[in-house]
Amino acid sequence: MRYKKICIAFICIIVSALPVFSQTRRDALVLYREGKYTEAIEVCLSEISENDRNVESYVVLCWSLVRADRYEEADAWSERGRNISRYDPRLIEIQAEAKYFLGYNDQSLRLFQDYISYAPNGSRIAQAYYFMGEIYLRQAKYRHADMSFSAALQLESLNAAWWVRLAYSREMAKEYRYALEAYNRALALNSNLQDAIRGRDRVTGLLR
Repeated sequence: MRYKKICIAFICIIVSALPVFSQTRRDALVLYREGKYTEAIEVCLSEISENDRNVESYVVLCWSLVRADRYEEADAWSERGRNISRYDPRLIEIQAEAKYFLGYNDQSLRLFQDYISYAPNGSRIAQAYYFMGEIYLRQAKYRHADMSFSAALQLESLNAAWWVRLAYSREMAKEYRYALEAYNRALALNSNLQDAIRGRDRVTGLLR
């Protein structure tokens, strides 16, 4: 009887302690969504030190590193994650973003194209097309930029800033009438966008 009571008491101690143990490590994804990127990074690194095969830890780590503007680290860690799961579209997309911000245009472009191929309905498809448009602008491939920005806007038509970039790519391609249409779309969504106002005035002068 005494042994039974001791066992019951021991079990109660363990059960009462479980919530404390479960709360010692915060959820990295929750921290990321709250914008606490440094804390999310620390949690992910701790997780990886315990289990370096957990792809989810690499994904949230790389997302957080990019949002914290730590692009070289994001590039390196996404590559390590892809050594575990080579074709994970989330790691491909975030590595593409990291390389974009590092100025590796050709590598970034290929990765964005891979992401679109592997995850045609992925949650970052619109952003992938947007980044591709920006890369094409860097490369002075204005018609390619037009197509990429147009694809992005097919998915997120209320993004005024993207309409400005589409308009600018058309302006650079000397498609002034179509550029004016895009600038006007941007201003219809946000009448205070200075880049759109200046762009509209420029192309209006060129059409006279």
